[in-house]
Amino acid sequence: MAMLRKDFQDIAVVRAREAEALLAAGLFDGAYYLAGLAVECALKACIAKATRQYEFPDLNRTRAVYTHRLDDLLKEAGLRETMATANLQIKLAWGKVSAWQIESRYRSGILADDAAELVRAVADGQGILVWLTQFW
Repeated sequence: MAMLRKDFQDIAVVRAREAEALLAAGLFDGAYYLAGLAVECALKACIAKATRQYEFPDLNRTRAVYTHRLDDLLKEAGLRETMATANLQIKLAWGKVSAWQIESRYRSGILADDAAELVRAVADGQGILVWLTQFW
């Protein structure tokens, strides 16, 4: 199944909302996981924006974007320098977000504070997700 930029955008927004709902319900493991996944999808939407129709993709770049590592996706989206010049609030949020790992889907016992910090860093009105929408 081919994923379009719009698909990644929609999924990013939905996963962030789901993370907020799970956090409110006290389901911290799922909230943490979905908040990170929202950022992954948003970064992949940014990468998809830079993809040109009918362009044959570079194999190394293609391999590089098939990852769940948020720092690597930020680089592939061409946003590393932009992040370096972002405001302090975005940099602090990114510090929390970039620690997320896909393996969190297998974790249990994530602390309420850790889940709340990540969800806020992602879904807050001035968080990472809103910042990334400028580039997708």
